[in-house]
Amino acid sequence: MRSSPRKQAVYTDNAPRPVGPYSQAILAGGCTLYISGQIPLDPVSGELVDGSFEDKVKRVLDNIKAIVEAAGGSMSDIVKVTVYLKDIGKFAQFNRVYSEYFKTVPPARVVVGVAELPLGAELEVEAIAYLC
Repeated sequence: MRSSPRKQAVYTDNAPRPVGPYSQAILAGGCTLYISGQIPLDPVSGELVDGSFEDKVKRVLDNIKAIVEAAGGSMSDIVKVTVYLKDIGKFAQFNRVYSEYFKTVPPARVVVGVAELPLGAELEVEAIAYLC
């Protein structure tokens, strides 16, 4: 992690390296964690995962979990999620997996259908957590 009084980059080897000039997450003011959009990249290989759509959703949410934990939080600290789906018809499939990660007091959320995502991914998820 890089330190400053107002802004701190968060990085973990348990989530994929960024595919561009951005941080995995930024901790602002010591309390608010902004997690960059995660696509279903394997943190070890750096490649998109194969498998079912559900496997890809799990990989994305596991990447988010690794990042929030690296900042000292947990999935229950996430207060807002934005989801981008290439196929909005997979909304119900996404929800089935998503609900396994947010069992009580799920965060506020928006789901957006999009035409394209980085590296041809089927979904991307970004999150905001409050850690104080």
